[in-house]
Amino acid sequence: MEGGAESRSVVYDGLLRIEDCLDADGNIVLPPETTLISLIDRNIRHVGNEIAYRFLDHTGAGDARALDVTWAQFGVRLRAVTAHVQQIAGPGDRVAILAPQSIDWVVGHYAAIKAGTVAVPLFAPELPGHAERLETALRDSRPTAVLTTTAAKASIENFLSTLTGLPTPRVLLIDDVPDSAEERFNPVHLDVDAVAYLQYTSGATRPPIGVEITHRAVATNLAQMILSIDLMNRNTHGVSWLPLYHDMGLSMIGFPTVYGGHTTLMSPTAFVRRPQRWIQALSDECRTGRVVTAAPNFAYEWAAQRGLPADGDDINLNNVVLIIGSEPVSINAVNMFNKAFAPYGLPRTAFKPSYGIAEATLMIATIAPDAETSVIYLDRERLGAGEAVQVAADHPNAVGQVSCGQVARSLSAVIVDPETGAELPDGRVGEPWLQGDNVGRGYWGRPDETQLTFGAKLTSTLPEGSHVDGAKIDGNWLRTGDLAVYLDGELYVTGRIADLITIDGKNHYPQDIEATVAEASPMVRRGYVTAFAAPEGLVVIAERATGTSRADPAPAIDAIRAAVSNRHGLPVADVRFLPAGGIPRTTSGKLARVACRAEYLSGTLGVH
Repeated sequence: MEGGAESRSVVYDGLLRIEDCLDADGNIVLPPETTLISLIDRNIRHVGNEIAYRFLDHTGAGDARALDVTWAQFGVRLRAVTAHVQQIAGPGDRVAILAPQSIDWVVGHYAAIKAGTVAVPLFAPELPGHAERLETALRDSRPTAVLTTTAAKASIENFLSTLTGLPTPRVLLIDDVPDSAEERFNPVHLDVDAVAYLQYTSGATRPPIGVEITHRAVATNLAQMILSIDLMNRNTHGVSWLPLYHDMGLSMIGFPTVYGGHTTLMSPTAFVRRPQRWIQALSDECRTGRVVTAAPNFAYEWAAQRGLPADGDDINLNNVVLIIGSEPVSINAVNMFNKAFAPYGLPRTAFKPSYGIAEATLMIATIAPDAETSVIYLDRERLGAGEAVQVAADHPNAVGQVSCGQVARSLSAVIVDPETGAELPDGRVGEPWLQGDNVGRGYWGRPDETQLTFGAKLTSTLPEGSHVDGAKIDGNWLRTGDLAVYLDGELYVTGRIADLITIDGKNHYPQDIEATVAEASPMVRRGYVTAFAAPEGLVVIAERATGTSRADPAPAIDAIRAAVSNRHGLPVADVRFLPAGGIPRTTSGKLARVACRAEYLSGTLGVH
């Protein structure tokens, strides 16, 4: 149905209460047999007439068309599509979702799970620049069936025909399945420790691989997020333009399954073309309750630059929660957005800097619900040597670090020397190792990598000040591949091991160098810089800012070399300027440094 029924602040009997997920000590212990599907079925029974999902379609002229589906309607579609999935795929088979961003995509994803198959959330091949990632995921997962829509059918079939050496999966059109097909649905018992879906990593530091996310892991992580950012109010709703196949996109459609609210969706393209659409949707939801959204750094910067309301627009952001994460949080992104939207009621406590990875389903840590974003400044040279030493903000070696707050409930996170496996004391930078029910089961079809990443063993813990309380110390730990430090009870993520730039025996963080480059010249498009080490030394790749396509880059290159030399003590071997969009990106929009380096070394960077 179309339109927008106004939400009501009502308490419904029979819905899951967050206290149902906690034991006497406050630890997360899910009720028996809790899965995404059991939660959806619960909502269908108790809030069937309430909106489950809303999609804002911006493809037509004029205002967006709002497409709503209630929990009861969603249940009918879910059973109908599941019945068809059951005819072409069995338990444990992989079923890929290759549909455009839509409510049909959500139906397809949950239908694959409800059927007892392993969902593979992906995207339609028209997503520009990511055909290789899609092919990698399909060759890796080898799906029995592909779920798509009538509109995307031709492009899907054309793409599948190019995948030589791969059994051709059956193609099922989600929107072509009649509601009457629900009569043929056969209920399936879902083992909470079985794999619900494969979450393919973003490809920022290596080719994407599938993380096995169990029913228990995803339900646990949703409970952790709801507790961490205080989303226990039934009158809380989501707004998201994030790709649905992304780990945070999946969480945004997962939230309403837990507490019976709804999430408003739009396409990433709709946001990028007009970020004000995101702001408008947030404001609209604020009128009827609390609203939560999530995005990486670049999105908040883009909205601050291009998403300001027009004169006369009635925008109110007084009741929003803004999750910012997926990479080291940029204080500049937070400050830009706060400054731009403070006049529209944005609270100082709206931003929730967070840390998460696909291998842990998503969230690992975030700040308290009533906390404001905070930043400390660390000595650049000592940080490169693995020590977090605080300095004044105006210190010449100061590097800003945003706090990601506290680790989620019922999750253990220790900072470890990645070479020795020994726990490090607070103030020492190391690799976060994790243990908890939200951790994925492993990598699909990769036993050796699974053992290396998900089967790490601590060699020693601290006699005092250890962070292993409540953990199975001798159990398996997840290596995150990141670098972080505990200071004064808060977690600070400093970067990724794979991204570290090591020159003359000293470590440098790429985002620190990239920030210097962005400030060095107005020719640099802010937020679109990559820095990496090549055989000849430090290389900087920057996209040109709007309006500089014909400007001589020589003065900007000189300014960049001087700034990096002065602040970091490093000579720059090469500086390249590319047009907007020239730097490789992950499917979530982040710059892919490793891919950029690979293209640079192969001579294909900027060659289209």
